[in-house]
Amino acid sequence: MEERSTSFWLRALRARRARIDAGGSEELVGTLKWRSPELRRAAAKFFNAAFRAEQSGLKKAHELADMVRDRDPELAEVLVLYGDEEGWHEELLTQFLPHIGAEIEPMGRITSLFYKAYGKATRIDTIVLTNLLFETLGATTYRMTLPKIEEPAIRKMLSILSRDESFHVPLNIHLLEKMSSKHPLARLRLKLQCSLLVSTMVLLPWASRPKTGIFDGLGALELSRAYAENMDRALRRAKGLGLGVPWIVRRALGVSRRRTLLRNSRRRPGKPLLRAA
Repeated sequence: MEERSTSFWLRALRARRARIDAGGSEELVGTLKWRSPELRRAAAKFFNAAFRAEQSGLKKAHELADMVRDRDPELAEVLVLYGDEEGWHEELLTQFLPHIGAEIEPMGRITSLFYKAYGKATRIDTIVLTNLLFETLGATTYRMTLPKIEEPAIRKMLSILSRDESFHVPLNIHLLEKMSSKHPLARLRLKLQCSLLVSTMVLLPWASRPKTGIFDGLGALELSRAYAENMDRALRRAKGLGLGVPWIVRRALGVSRRRTLLRNSRRRPGKPLLRAA
């Protein structure tokens, strides 16, 4: 099996870009009819959150590309193409929101605080770590929501987001390994930042359920556990960094690494949680 070097990811991203460019766009006609205003509102909140994630991902990926271009042009191109995919999602969601009777809205208080802190981040490893965690949360949420949705247009959007975020998770694992400082103090700082971030992120479902729960049908504890499990798995795949979800967080949510390992070993082949392409 080929080692997933920066060259591997660059080839994969170039191929994906070619498919996107060749695919064209599908016009969405009319506005969906919802069973209730509350359901429409929940869907609007759900996809506005997706829009903000893609918007910030585009900006930060291109900022990272500018930071590394002089010393590693290949890595910079990877980051540009990654950011362009986030930008493509932003365009899709901009077209999609009116189709579901929604519009781009200002961020809520909690979301705004998160993205303001993210926007101010300047350390490369902090930005990449945050990207990895955001992509993991997105992939988890979209994958869990998709089986609960019947409307074809919404299923298609969720399928695109789920597929691409699941690709971006292992990509960001590579970026974290590649771009993190090897200095012991920097590694310690990254571990502390990681513990703080994941401990905060597992609480997000408790804030989002009143807004989007009737659309995605996911409970707060169910989603928090899935977030913790998948963030822990992704972080532990970053070689040599010693990252993961803190034991006390896993214990509080009832997440067992052993049970996760056993469950994953029973998955049917061809359906990995984290896809590379």
